[in-house]
Order: sequence, then structure tokens, then C-alpha cells
Amino acid sequence: MTPEELSARLAPIKAKRGYLLPHHGLLAITSPHLLQAYDQLYTVLALDHKTLSVRDRELVWLAVLVATDEALATHHIARFLQGGGHMAEFDAVLQLTASLKGVTAYDFVRGHWSAHLPTLDLAQSYRNAMERAGQPLTPRDVWMCACSVHAALGHLDALREALLAAYAHRVDELDLAEALCIMMFPGSVPHYVNAAKVWMSLIREGQVQASPTFAAWARMDGQGGYDEASGQA
Repeated sequence: MTPEELSARLAPIKAKRGYLLPHHGLLAITSPHLLQAYDQLYTVLALDHKTLSVRDRELVWLAVLVATDEALATHHIARFLQGGGHMAEFDAVLQLTASLKGVTAYDFVRGHWSAHLPTLDLAQSYRNAMERAGQPLTPRDVWMCACSVHAALGHLDALREALLAAYAHRVDELDLAEALCIMMFPGSVPHYVNAAKVWMSLIREGQVQASPTFAAWARMDGQGGYDEASGQA
């Protein structure tokens, strides 16, 4: 590949985004087909309109990026502000994310001190704390961010509580699903798979009142991956 050919392969991506990141050039050299597929996936995940507004989508992006210590993606700050977000909301999502990252304090109390605190409702304490930390964000914003952050960090017990809170506040399932998929790149696909399993389990257990489409997803057989298909689970 000549330098000119490399520049030609990267030109459409730079034109679309307004910038390049180091991995774009590496993919262009090693596998142009992978670069094309990656760019298409990123476009659908991060740029295309689905159900969330630009401001809502970028709010969740910011929470996940802060939670995962992802410093490169500063363009999401600009998109948030250009999409109607305000600095007071950024401050709120920063405080919320700090609280979400500290959720292991609840795990500690649950695992070691529950017998000494029989009247403490840890689930309600968690909900109250996150909604206070996220003020003046709405509960909808708080729980969309919470679900995505917990999924990205592998906090599966906390994700379960966040999903229950989201349903309690009647967060639209499609909005919640879009918010959750945002963590796939910075948080990893395996964490996304596990998050989907937590959600599916809540529906199967009857812990949430899912819509017909989401209920049908949860009821589908054969979603246990290779272990189930091979009889190892």
C-alpha cells in the first residue's frame, strides 16, 4: 500500500468525523474491510438517530466515558453541548458517575454488615443516593446513565437494581436499550452480553412488566451461548 492509497482510505472517515484516531490508520493498513465494518458499526452506535435525542445520548456517553477512564473521546463533550446539554447537567452527571463507581460500598454492607442492620433497606438507600447525586437530572436520565455505567463496569448486582428503578420510573424500554448499548465500545462486548442476561433474567422472573416485544425476547430459547448449545450448561 502506498502512502497515497492509505490517505485515500482514511479520507472518508476523516470527512465524516472531522478527525482521525490512531487505530483508524492501523486498521486501514491491516484490514480495510474491518475498518469499513468498524466505521459502520460506530456510525450506527454513536451517530445515527434511534430513539434518544442527541443530548440524551451524549449524556449517557459522558457517564460511561468518565466511568471507564476513557480520555480520548472528548468529541462527546462537544456533541453534548451542541445537542442542548448544559454545564450544570455535566456537573450532575459527573457527580452521579462518581457515586455509581462507588456502589461497591453497598456490596460491602450487604455482604458483611446486613445482620447488624436489619432495618436498613439497601435497595432504597441506593436508589435515593443515586437520584440525589444526579440532581437536577430527571430520574429517567439518572437510571439510563446508571444502567449503562454499571454494565460497563461489570456491576451486575447494581445493574439489576438500576433496571428495577428504571422500570419503576417507567423509563421507555427502547430508550433504556439504546442507553445500555452505548457502553459496548468503552465497556466491552462481554460486559454488554452479561448486562443483557441480567435484563432478560429480570423479565423471566417477573420482576418487571416488560412490553410484549421485550417479553418475547426474554422467553426465547437457546440464548445460553456455546455452553448451552453443546450441553455443557
